[in-house]
Formats: sequence, structure tokens, C-alpha cells
Amino acid sequence: MFLKLRNKLRQNPDLYSKTRTDINFVLPLATVFFVLCLILILNRYYSFYASFDQGIFNQVFWNNLHGRFFQSSLSSSLSTNVVHSGELATVYYHRLGQHFTPALLLWLPIYALFPSPATLGVLQVIFITAAGLILYVLARQYLQPPLAVMITASFYAANAVIGPTLSNFHDISQIPLFVFGLLLAMEKRWWWLFWVLAVLILAVREDAGVNLFGVGVYMILSRRFPRAGLAACILSFGYMLLLTSTIMPLFSEDVSRRFMLERFGQFGDGDGQASTQEIIWGMISNPWRLIVELVTPLDRTIKYLLGQWLPLAFVPAVSPASWMVAGFPLLKLFLGKGETVLAINVRYALTVVPGLFYGAILWWSQHPKRFKLSFRRFWAFCLSLSLLFSFTSSSSSLNRAFYFLLPDSFNPLVYVSLPQQWSHVLQFRPMLAQIPPDRSVSATTYLVPQLSSRREIIRLPVLELRNDARQVEKVDYAIADLWQLKQYQPAFKEERNLLRELVQLFDQLTKTQEYGVIGFRDGVILLQKAATPNPQATAAWLSFRQQLEKELIQNRAT
Repeated sequence: MFLKLRNKLRQNPDLYSKTRTDINFVLPLATVFFVLCLILILNRYYSFYASFDQGIFNQVFWNNLHGRFFQSSLSSSLSTNVVHSGELATVYYHRLGQHFTPALLLWLPIYALFPSPATLGVLQVIFITAAGLILYVLARQYLQPPLAVMITASFYAANAVIGPTLSNFHDISQIPLFVFGLLLAMEKRWWWLFWVLAVLILAVREDAGVNLFGVGVYMILSRRFPRAGLAACILSFGYMLLLTSTIMPLFSEDVSRRFMLERFGQFGDGDGQASTQEIIWGMISNPWRLIVELVTPLDRTIKYLLGQWLPLAFVPAVSPASWMVAGFPLLKLFLGKGETVLAINVRYALTVVPGLFYGAILWWSQHPKRFKLSFRRFWAFCLSLSLLFSFTSSSSSLNRAFYFLLPDSFNPLVYVSLPQQWSHVLQFRPMLAQIPPDRSVSATTYLVPQLSSRREIIRLPVLELRNDARQVEKVDYAIADLWQLKQYQPAFKEERNLLRELVQLFDQLTKTQEYGVIGFRDGVILLQKAATPNPQATAAWLSFRQQLEKELIQNRAT
């Protein structure tokens, strides 16, 4: 095979030149994206800016590795039983009641080799980098190398790609890889692979079927593969309906009592719970409300679309295929409630990306002559803007991947430099080793991921959970990074309120001698239940607390 390829290239020098050009441009693009994202995401983790969701997924993987599949005390703290009913988090809670994510088991062998929360970040970067390479192969089914390279560059420069890649690990990071693979299998008529990837897409999470449904709609409306498209639509819709109405409720009531109401409660009847069927009927029976929810808030909706179209020079806006494939993922976001559904740098944005890029490929296949020098310059300008917006949005409080380059707030100024943060980490990190891996712990948000490879862990200020014996117990250790909260509390009310609450909590715990301060370094306090206090650590805590009280009073006055 190699000899045949070599002879073919010798007979056609132009083909050799194009092949070499492909390699010279695409692989460096993927390599630069991979290396930069890997450095940023590992720095984010090891400098303690990975947050709660990273801890949830790591605990899920850790429990899977120990045969307790999809259990998580951290995820339990977000369940409807805790949030709405006021119950305590349990260590035996099955996360499949919140999000049905069996596809995560694919990566368990890799996690078994490298059992660390950092492994999940590396996997996420690999998923997205590989998705870009498959996108290039998909683009080459229709386009010449220069256009295919630009499409790939647009993917790696998209805000909707960079932001979610640099965030906490999430299940949606698998979507571009699987959907681009599915579309490539469709183009190649590899139907066995198409249906394998269709099943994997459904296994990503309970709402991932929306992506498969969009592909099925395109296959029908384009009249290319109507039968397979109809089968994909029936499979995806039926699976989502069965899963959310029958299977997931076997694990918990989170779908009907929490997630449906939080995202689509405006279409329910307001009785405190809603099934998938009830929400769908609420949309069908009230078309006026459906239209209003679809376009409002108008400014954020338009801004979101522009942000998604920007890296592709707005071509998806005029591509019918983009609207067909990405239309239903967009519809799910536009009809949902919450601040994050229309945030371009949050994980949900990734669900829209495959459809937009596939539609752009098909549009360019019909208009290749539009790829002139003037448009290439405009496209390059759009890519530059997309990279700029990716940088600024990834520095926000939702991500903070570039916390060391851009302040979180300018007035008042809130900025933590890289040397400052790493100096802080090096001072307090040895304290984490004082917490045995088989003991229960409660920690502040940015300490949770590093401690999440254990059975019993919860987030401060909560100190109680229900163990495997179904008994309520207080955690053995509590650890809080008060220095981190102190840096951000001048500009952020949430951090300020939590800081006050934790100071009051630790005052109470030490006063009653229920917990003793056994460690304090650079604003990080470690307490152990029923322990004899360390005199030096206690004195350092009281000194820090006195200084902290003055700052809290000052910020309250301003």
C-alpha cells in the first residue's frame, strides 16, 4: 500500500505538494492547540483553580474504579433531596439520576492507569484536539486543502470550543468527537460505524440525543439518507423520552423535580415537578409562550448567535445545513432558563458547534469561488476576534483559566499573579497530606478536586453527610482556603458572604472544642474533629482572623 501511494505521488507532484501542505498546516495547528490547552488546564488544576465539577467527575471515576458505579457524595449535595427537601448528602447517591452518562466508562481504563483529577483535564484536551482532526478529514470530503485548513483553524479558535476545553472536565466534551465521527461515517457510508457512534452519542448524557436528532433531520430534509435519518430521529427521541421518564427516575427524582423545572419550568403547570412529556406538551399547547421564550432575551440571543458564527466568518448564518443540524441543539438552549445556557464559553455551547461547522463545509462546497483574498482577510480578522473573546471570557469567574493574565475585576482591582498563586500553593499544599485518603473531609470549592479521590467528601460550610451504614456523621476533617476567598471578596459578594459564614463556623467549632485547629498556613486552615489544637496553628489563625475581620468591616462599609 505504501509503495502504491509513493508511486502515485511521484506520478502526480501536485498531489504530493497538497498532501505535504495538509500535514504542514493541520498537524501544527492541532499540536499548538493541544500543547497550549494542556499547559493552561494543568496549571489551572495544580494551582488550585479547578473547581467543584472537577471534583464531582473525579469522584465518579474514582468510585467507578472501586466498583461503586456512578456514586458521588459531591453530586448528592446538588440533588433535589438536598436542595429542595433539606436532606443530607449521601455517599451512595447514584449520579445517573441527575445525568445519565454511561459513555464515561469508555475512559475508565485510562483513569485506572493514571488515577488523578488531572487525568480528566488531559482527556478533555485530547477529545477536543482529536475532534478537530476528524473535522479536517470531514472537510476534505468536500473541500480543497486551503479551505479545509481554515475550517479546522476556525474550530480551534472558536470561543465555544476554547472556553469549554479550559474549564472543569465535563461529559459534553465528548460530543464534537462523536458527532464529527458520525458525520464522517455518514459521508463514507460506513453505516456500522455510524450506528456505533449514534449509540455512543446517546450514552454521553440524557439530552445528547438532541444532536443525533438534528443529524437525522438533516438526513431527511436533504433527501440524502431519509430512511437512516428517520431511524436516527426515532431512536434519539424515543431514547430520550424513555430515559428521562422511566430509567433515570429509578435512581432519583432529579429530572422531574429539579432539572426540568430549572431549565423549562416556564412550560410546566407549577406543581413542583414536571416530566419530559409534560414539558413537551406545555410547549405544543402554548405556541405563543414558545415563540417568546425562543427569542428572548433578544440581545443575548443575538449576541450568542454572533459568537457562534464569528470563527466561521458568519457563514453558518446563511447555510441551510447548519440550521438543520444545529437547529435543535440551539432550540434546546434558547428555550432554557438560566445564566449559563447562553454563555458562549460554557460547556453547553459545544453541543451547537458540530452542526455549525458541518453546515459551513457544505456551504463552501457549493461556493468555493467565494474564497477570495478579500474574504480570507475578513475570515482571518474574525478568527483574531474570536481568539480575543476566548481570552477575555476564559478569564471570567466561570473559568479563570487566564486568571494570572487578566484581573477578575478592575474596580475594585482583583488580580492574583502566577508567582503569587504558586507561592500560596507551595505553602499550604503539605497540609493536604495530613488528611488520610480514607477519612471524610469537607473543603472549600477550589480544594475539593484535589481531595475528591475518596468515598466521603462534601463542600463547606456543610459538615454532615450520610455514610454507607446510612448513619449521619460529621466529617473527620475540614479545610478552607480563606486566603483565596480574601482575594476575591472585595469584588464578589458570594465570596464575601462565604468568608463571613466560614469565620463564624470556625469560631463556633473551636469554641465548643468539637474541632481543633491542627494546621494553618498562608490563610488555609485545617481542622480535625475532636483533636487537640495545635498552639502555633491556633495563634496564626487568630491573628489572621483579626486582620480578616477588619477587611470585612471595611468592605461592608464601602
